[in-house]
Amino acid sequence: MICWSGSRKPLHVWPETAILSRTIGCCVAGFPLQKWLPMRLPESAFALVLCLGTSVVCAADWPQWRGPFFNGATDEVGLPTQFSRTENVAWSADLSGAAASTPIVSQDHVFLSGIDAARDTLLAQCFDRHSGRLLWQHDVARGIQKDDRSNYASSSPVTDGKLVVFFFGSGQLACYDLAGKSLWARDLRDDYGEFAFLWTFSSSPLLLREKLFVQVLQRDEAVEGRGLQGRENESYLLALDPPTGRTLWRHVRPSEAVAESREAFTTPVPCGASGHEQLLVAGGDALSAHDPDTGKELWRWGNWNPQRIGHWRLVTSPVAGSGVALVCGPKGEPVYAVKTNGAGALDDRILAWTSDGAREVSSDVPTPAYYDGDFFVLSDVRRQLSRVESTTGKVKWTKSTPGRTKYEASPLAADGKIYVVNFDGQVAIFRADNGELVNVVAMDEPGEGEKVRASVIAAHGQLFIRTTRKLYCVGKN
Repeated sequence: MICWSGSRKPLHVWPETAILSRTIGCCVAGFPLQKWLPMRLPESAFALVLCLGTSVVCAADWPQWRGPFFNGATDEVGLPTQFSRTENVAWSADLSGAAASTPIVSQDHVFLSGIDAARDTLLAQCFDRHSGRLLWQHDVARGIQKDDRSNYASSSPVTDGKLVVFFFGSGQLACYDLAGKSLWARDLRDDYGEFAFLWTFSSSPLLLREKLFVQVLQRDEAVEGRGLQGRENESYLLALDPPTGRTLWRHVRPSEAVAESREAFTTPVPCGASGHEQLLVAGGDALSAHDPDTGKELWRWGNWNPQRIGHWRLVTSPVAGSGVALVCGPKGEPVYAVKTNGAGALDDRILAWTSDGAREVSSDVPTPAYYDGDFFVLSDVRRQLSRVESTTGKVKWTKSTPGRTKYEASPLAADGKIYVVNFDGQVAIFRADNGELVNVVAMDEPGEGEKVRASVIAAHGQLFIRTTRKLYCVGKN
């Protein structure tokens, strides 16, 4: 369904909405209000609903990893296409180490999970959105990595406009108010055991309907000494009370996958179908939908690995739109569009379409974006960006990505453009309508072993770009 923001032209398409709605400038409890507000309501009714919200996040914010609509898109307009490391930059802030976490923005605050490489310390950071000044910083834990491919600061923080939660791949959860006061902290390893992953675990938290969701999809057996010894490691979806960190429920999620294919680096995302919210969870050779109130599994589909290949870990998160949820098979396998109105164990009749992964549409690492009624699939393996019709899978255009290195950061879709960034910190900007390459901007010169993996995000008419050494705010204040 098409949503408007004030008098703006229709740009954003909210997935699964049952009635025509429009954006009115904010989200309540982390969920966009256009999901709930029908066009036939008078303007006074919109104001009334605003007053009823217990936590409010401006629509111009980017409150979590995949943005205000959970799909890599925003209805921001006037975003810059001409800039460099010195031109059209509102500010830049020095960083004390490279990490893959994406910045998030709430009102006047920019939050970032980071590292201090010299001190081997994980950081929770807050910058002033107008000046880039470091407002506060907390040391969360010692020890930043266990392998040379990534580090524990790969998960993005999340905020509801009142508090902000940081989650790290070593298991630490840390919650602060916007002024930086510590509200609570937990280490999931103390409660449920060390994570059983071959490589460094990463999954970003989700705030929705006054609950904090965290997922851990891991091996059932310990791997290289990591995980519980002598007993099964359970994969689970966890719901916490945001103000206190108290566990509300824990749903154990079974899997028929084997070995590394049980591991997922995905993030749960919400969608609505037939007037009911669902949490989509991808990994362990399956896509499942869950009740946000209880964690109960509503439906499951998973036929992309019928031979139970053991090294097909999943990195791309699901994304919903137009009545389907995309799940990208790993290692260059196809993209599958799963109808979200199913129940129970589902077979392939629930598929709306499947891409021809051997040709062009696939993704091993970047999560696709949903924008203007279509999916934008960035293939790190084939080094291509494709616009795909959401209901049929028809490829409207495919363009090669510029530069010599891979694009693993997920795409940003906004203002009629698609922004992607590669390992070298080159930001490529494409037109959403026809795929024309608008500009390529070199925003970094990575050192030995350093890579840019954080997505470009947009908020308040500006771009926020994390490189290996700096955080840039691009555009006028």
